[in-house]
Amino acid sequence: MTSTQQRAALQRQIWAIANDVRGAVDGWDFKQYVLGTLFYRFISENFSSYIEADDESIKYAELSDSVITPDIKDDATKTKGYFIYPSQLFTTIVKDANNNESLNTDLAAIFAAIEASASGYPSEGDIKGLFTDFDTTSNRLGNTVKDKNLRLAHVLKGVAGLDFGNFDSSNIDLFGDAYEFLISNYAANAGKSGGEFFTPQHVSKLIAQLAMHKQTSVNKIYDPAAGSGSLLLQAKKHFDAHIIEDGFWGQEINHTTYNLARMNMFLHNINYDKFNIQLGNTLTDPHFGDDKPFDAIVSNPPYSVKWKGSDDPTLINDDRFAPAGILAPKSKADFAFVLHALSYLSSKGRAAIVCFPGIFYRGGAEQKIRQYLVDSNYVETVISLAPNLFFGTTIAVNILVLSKHKQDTNTQFIDASGLFKKETNNNTLTDEHIKQIMEVFDSKKKVDHLAISVSYEEVAKDYNLSVSSYVEVKDTREVVDITQLNAELKTTVAKIDLLRKDIDAIVAEIEGEEQDV
Repeated sequence: MTSTQQRAALQRQIWAIANDVRGAVDGWDFKQYVLGTLFYRFISENFSSYIEADDESIKYAELSDSVITPDIKDDATKTKGYFIYPSQLFTTIVKDANNNESLNTDLAAIFAAIEASASGYPSEGDIKGLFTDFDTTSNRLGNTVKDKNLRLAHVLKGVAGLDFGNFDSSNIDLFGDAYEFLISNYAANAGKSGGEFFTPQHVSKLIAQLAMHKQTSVNKIYDPAAGSGSLLLQAKKHFDAHIIEDGFWGQEINHTTYNLARMNMFLHNINYDKFNIQLGNTLTDPHFGDDKPFDAIVSNPPYSVKWKGSDDPTLINDDRFAPAGILAPKSKADFAFVLHALSYLSSKGRAAIVCFPGIFYRGGAEQKIRQYLVDSNYVETVISLAPNLFFGTTIAVNILVLSKHKQDTNTQFIDASGLFKKETNNNTLTDEHIKQIMEVFDSKKKVDHLAISVSYEEVAKDYNLSVSSYVEVKDTREVVDITQLNAELKTTVAKIDLLRKDIDAIVAEIEGEEQDV
């Protein structure tokens, strides 16, 4: 079986488990149990692999908790960021899951212990609360303890039955891909809410390539609206040649999604000391002010959400917003996210941000912010994408690429709205589409009906950054040969005249016969 076939088979199994065990529990709510169990298995196997260190004589799961000395626990926690005793391992619990009458409370105690193991260590903030949404005592699992245990055992057994092979590099890729597969499927079935925490991988790939373009190394990559971390992880997946020195950084406002992002990092084998995901409102309570600037920023912030804006008089003096001289409208925070990203961007880096198209042509405060961005020469490229690429919306969104190291004062516009592959529910970008966009992004050459670089003077006439205002749409109407059409009309008219004569002759003949009668 090829790796592709193995991955596809694994995905089918995972989704079957998710559908099979959720029962009366809503699929969107129940995602936490399937994802949490997958994570529990991963960190258990990851930790066992670390302790065993390829020594076949050591079987960590078979050891007694009593042989674990304080020094062993201390060293392991410093390295891995958490500690799991043999009795707490996934394999240990799953063996007797069907007969364990206290399974739900045992799991709750184990999860609490794993989180507590990081207390006082540098990893404490990265581990704390990871299992908060894996509530084993929730009535969503059933009204009785027996019902809860039955469903939990079903999930544990289902995830235990997945064949990830030996815990090695390919296995780690499978764990990460399985997690991404689950998240994407839950997002696709969650309507609008799904699109708020997961950016489809094909779009994420394009955004990551834009932000990392021609950078041989970056200090760190940052997402101010991190969601489940899918955008950040594309940088790891597609840019192994790059050295991301200080890792992956992000902030997320939703607590459940924040936990998903941290789990996602671990499941892609990014250790706690290589990521920093924080919880909070990026616009009003930003983290990492002392850690900026960032060489690469990727983001798909929520579209046109409300924020405090001018209701908070201190925001206009905030270092992120003050340079523009005006705040984004209270009803549309899109440009607040843009200005935040710009403030955190280094002089050598790029930011690639998914944006609602309306912000590029509307007047008022948004036009004034566009003027600031253009006059300061920060706008490198605006790309319009095809509709229906994202979960929960059919909108044809744009990508805004910001740079502080442009070589000229032109602004590039790319109309990629015709580049997509039609799928069952959503459109997708193929690798060939992404390659085509990146080639024209890199060259900055004019390509009829696809791309053009526009002078500052032209853009500054009204500071309109809408792609359709600059890239001429290809005329797909049928070309008509006027000379041929006239000849055909002349022939048609002649035929009509002849037909009229024939009809007149027939009428005259009929009238003559009536007179004879």
